[in-house]
Amino acid sequence: RVIRVPCGGRNFVPKEYLYEKLPEWCENALRFIKKRGLKYEFINSHYWDAGVAGQHLSEVLDLPHLHTPHSLGLWKKRQMEADYPGDREKFEKQYNFTKRTHHERLLYADCDTVVATTPQQFDLLQADYEVPVEKCRMIPPGYDDNRFFPVSEASRNAIRQRLNFSGKLVLAIGRLARNKGYDLLINGFQLAAEREAEAKLRLAVGGADLNDAEQRILDELKEQVARLKLEDRVLFEGFIPDELLADYYRAADLFVLSSRYEPFGMTAIEAMASGTPTVVTVHGGLYRALTFGRHALYADPFDKEDLGITMFKVLRHPRLRDRLARMGAHKARSLFTWTGIAQQLVAVVEQRASVSLALSDTEWDEPWNDAD
Repeated sequence: RVIRVPCGGRNFVPKEYLYEKLPEWCENALRFIKKRGLKYEFINSHYWDAGVAGQHLSEVLDLPHLHTPHSLGLWKKRQMEADYPGDREKFEKQYNFTKRTHHERLLYADCDTVVATTPQQFDLLQADYEVPVEKCRMIPPGYDDNRFFPVSEASRNAIRQRLNFSGKLVLAIGRLARNKGYDLLINGFQLAAEREAEAKLRLAVGGADLNDAEQRILDELKEQVARLKLEDRVLFEGFIPDELLADYYRAADLFVLSSRYEPFGMTAIEAMASGTPTVVTVHGGLYRALTFGRHALYADPFDKEDLGITMFKVLRHPRLRDRLARMGAHKARSLFTWTGIAQQLVAVVEQRASVSLALSDTEWDEPWNDAD
């Protein structure tokens, strides 16, 4: 069951400053647990602010604590400042890096197990935060294979007709944030569009209600499209209802994750699982789990030609597109389903020992399915 513990009032609180509300949340959570006489075996927290709360509960209740960061503050800070060196003070104010990294160091030192989601993150925990290797485990995020799965070509064509999709469609889905690299995607798409007359780009970005910062990003993207004279090739779409998300993936000819920095990239996994050929950024952890040309393609979004030509290859060559669709879906099923993820988490909880995934530079082992 999901229990909502009230705290922080009714006004919006940026996630970077949620830590200020954690003492209240912990007090209310502990009161709820005590009042109902609840008993737990362990605490499993995700993201640094929840980790701070989880560690407090762990110490009060004397329970083991497994924490999954998903994103690392030092890595994110380094990536952002490298891209925009003049904006260091602005980033500090917006993302609260000093406070975040301070709490991260304390958290990783005190919790029982730190769970990385990629090989890159596994290495960074030791290099940047000095977490002992025996304390680190690696378990990738999972997707719901009851929702995201391939369909027949006839079903896919029916979906495209229902959604009014036409041409060779490149899709991007995600939050309206600068790190997502939609501007870099538009630059790369310009090159692909020059070579493929039927190419179109659909940006399904942002939520139902945009805040001022998100609206500014969207306006800048539309200005960029107009400046590049791509108005008839780039379509903007806002919030996609959850029940339509899988069909959006299936209807696309190509999905692109063009992030400037991305700890993992769940949308890319969902696209692969839905049978859609996928291009992923090299500035993140996911690409190290994939074999180039077999499960997906990857490119540097800062390199317009690299990204553009990589997209063009998939749109132009049907055999490549079919192989990526088939093998990408197989890879997602074999490594990233919730069933497999749950098996690994249970193993860590029960054994407090190494998970069965072995690390390598280019690929993750698949202990329950190694037949790809």
